[in-house]
Amino acid sequence: MPPFFPPSANNYARTSIIFLIVAISALGLTAYKLQSSPWVTREGIRPEQPVPFSHQHHVSGLGIDCRFCHTSVETSGFAGIPPTKTCMNCHSMIWTNAPLLEPVRASFKDDKSLVWTRVHDLPDYVYFSHEIHINKGIGCKSCHGPIDEMPLTYMNVSLQMEWCLDCHRDTKKNLRPREEVFNMTYKQPSRWDPVVFNGKKFFDQDLLGEEIQKTYHIKSGYELTTCDTCHR
Repeated sequence: MPPFFPPSANNYARTSIIFLIVAISALGLTAYKLQSSPWVTREGIRPEQPVPFSHQHHVSGLGIDCRFCHTSVETSGFAGIPPTKTCMNCHSMIWTNAPLLEPVRASFKDDKSLVWTRVHDLPDYVYFSHEIHINKGIGCKSCHGPIDEMPLTYMNVSLQMEWCLDCHRDTKKNLRPREEVFNMTYKQPSRWDPVVFNGKKFFDQDLLGEEIQKTYHIKSGYELTTCDTCHR
């Protein structure tokens, strides 16, 4: 009785297995690239807003401190969206008839809040507190990027879990003195430009970070990467 499968079937089987492995690998790589792409993370995307607010103009141009608008950023988990009254503190006197600001005037007149599109919007299952990060010496720029240079606001980083864990594993590389948290021009210490902290000069970021970790009682990388740190 002749064999059920011809000898060439072995070659077909080997080729099929190799093709299947390559296809699965390509599919996995595509999925990985897709989930970290701006299409998923919205990184670099400038969503449409009711008013095209420019941080570049207000922060870099006019020198307005972050806390003038984001009043709760030091004391709560949420940075706070300024009420229309905050805008009208200035715009009742300047640019009073600008068509661009008509939604702001209408909001103030009708006592109806502007509906902004959130740019940095973490999933509901993620716990994040602005208060703890600021009081431990994480600057605005570490997460929001050069927001003082943005005519329209966008996410500068992915804010995905792997990005957060990268910082939590080794916090010292991003730490700065609390008084420098809102300084958008702050630079990490270097041989030619030291940073003074606790009355000492630091010429190296790792040494400064270690000193800040001790002073501000920052938890270890192991403690900061446990699940219940961000998922409560």
